[in-house]
Amino acid sequence: MTLRPDELTTGHAEAAYEAGVSRPALLDAVTVCALFSMIVRLADSFGWDVPTWDQQLATAGGRLERGYALPAQPSNGRNAG
Repeated sequence: MTLRPDELTTGHAEAAYEAGVSRPALLDAVTVCALFSMIVRLADSFGWDVPTWDQQLATAGGRLERGYALPAQPSNGRNAG
């Protein structure tokens, strides 16, 4: 799907269904793949770097505690919209 999307056919989906993958599960997998592909392309475009292993370990506790949601920002009284 990522490297050769033009080669995908309905036969690929049918093979997944025959292997026991449900339609919702296949749609979820396609959505996750598409989102990660988009995120990687954006990261490359904006020059975002992957944190080092030590940086990831330093912030792992917070991610485990709150998930990947960004921490709440203090209100400055301005409307963000």
